[in-house]
Amino acid sequence: MDVYQAIKSRRTVRDYKPDLIPEDVLRKILQAARWSPSSSNTQKWSFIVIQDREILAKLGEIAKQGTFIGQAPLCIAIVMDDAPRPQLDAGRALQQMELMAWSEGVGMCFVGVREEGQVKAVKELLGIPEKMELITLLPFGYRAEVPKPPGTPRKAMNEIIHFEHFGGTAQAQ
Repeated sequence: MDVYQAIKSRRTVRDYKPDLIPEDVLRKILQAARWSPSSSNTQKWSFIVIQDREILAKLGEIAKQGTFIGQAPLCIAIVMDDAPRPQLDAGRALQQMELMAWSEGVGMCFVGVREEGQVKAVKELLGIPEKMELITLLPFGYRAEVPKPPGTPRKAMNEIIHFEHFGGTAQAQ
């Protein structure tokens, strides 16, 4: 699948088959993260790969907005260490992992862990040093056979694109 097709067709997946992600696909996902850009090329991230069913189940219990982690065959935690722009750099890595996974037929849904108690519990469970920032948990898996909702409609280009200044007439449709 080419990049444009991956971008247009990508959907959030929260229901997973129990099928394991093959090692070669996992490597591609991790390499996509490794090669993502970062502020001043600082590469202040760490990626924790979780495949243990018990740990996945515990993460699903802790992350109240991501209980579906418990059914995923794989989860990757993104952790940043004293990064100048942690959310931006992690977001770039996340997007590259997501598109690589999707191009291989694997879906995901990022899970924000915002509540202090949840963050502390995840850090304890995964052995993340206190000084590091937990950005997100990314469960991955093959989409379960559930009805697929239609894609989300997008606004017209002339509603969101401005040329030369805000409100400038869109030239491309």
